[in-house]
Amino acid sequence: MSNHTPVKTIEWVGDAGGSARIIDQTLLPTALRYLDIVEVSTMWEAIKVLRVRGAPAIGIAAAFGVYLAVRDSTAQDTAKLLGEIDEAASFLATSRPTAVNLFWALKRMQKLAARHAKLVDLGVPELKALLLAEATAMIDEDNAVCRSIGAHGAALLAKNSLNESINILTHCNAGGLATAQWGTALAPVYVAAEQGRTVHVFADETRPLLQGSRLTAWELHQAGIPVTVITDNMAATVMSKRRIDAVIVGTDRVAANGDVANKIGTFGVAILAKEFGIPFYVAAPLSSIDMELASGDLIPIEERKPDEITNGFGRRTAPIDVQVFNPAFDVTPHRYITALITEKGIIRAPYNETLQSVMSEQGGKVNEHGE
Repeated sequence: MSNHTPVKTIEWVGDAGGSARIIDQTLLPTALRYLDIVEVSTMWEAIKVLRVRGAPAIGIAAAFGVYLAVRDSTAQDTAKLLGEIDEAASFLATSRPTAVNLFWALKRMQKLAARHAKLVDLGVPELKALLLAEATAMIDEDNAVCRSIGAHGAALLAKNSLNESINILTHCNAGGLATAQWGTALAPVYVAAEQGRTVHVFADETRPLLQGSRLTAWELHQAGIPVTVITDNMAATVMSKRRIDAVIVGTDRVAANGDVANKIGTFGVAILAKEFGIPFYVAAPLSSIDMELASGDLIPIEERKPDEITNGFGRRTAPIDVQVFNPAFDVTPHRYITALITEKGIIRAPYNETLQSVMSEQGGKVNEHGE
């Protein structure tokens, strides 16, 4: 592998009695610390407080959480264990509301358990082993999906670059830290770099939790990819100076009409890109596409605690008791999106038709991979 390989975000360490190892992203960029999680409650907390974050990584973490919840179960039959699995899935589903991958992964684990629990010759130990194998398989599947998104996206970048160096702007973190390793929005960057092309990334700081400056800049720097951090309100100036060839962002959920939910501030970036004639791409694994929601208006938007804004990182920056509005995500209407970059290729408008066609090819359901 080249020196442009990103770090692993989540993996299983050891045998059946081992642990789910994650990077504690709340400590980045000042400290790289791994957490070995052995209890479902600890996994729920890790998802809730963003120790692990990014829709694909959340899904994998939740799958491991289901296994951890029942690993030490004393259930004597699979029917009893099945009830405990459903209980664990319901608990983990309360951690965060917006990323569809979380619920998709939990349903995948529940369906696996329900299907195998019907087999008379399969006992509790075997069902537990199947749960761990399923969660672990999601990592390999996620890596394959992200690498495919990277290949399709890298081909797009070659067409859109007017300069020898390809200049990308991204918002928040949809890199390796948001998946098992390779990322979605940053996967084209890593693949292009592997191909020997010069890629430079402008990383929006991404208020209020600074995922762009803390996480995207950190992982790109670790991988040897040139990166420049800008505050969110500098994007228009950078675009006006023609320093951006394309915008690539990730997504937590795509509605059936192509509307996209992503980190708060994405909508504004999309409007700016349209104003300056810059392609705006969304890296969207099929697992992030929710055909049950007709439009982005129906996507539940998580609202987070006020102190993330008023007292972020330990320093008060607003008056005490001032009112605060702190949505974690916004929805970008499909009319601002140039194309979706998926593992199956590039999807363009009219999204109501193209998304339906692609998802129908998948049997009318989300692709069976672990994001």
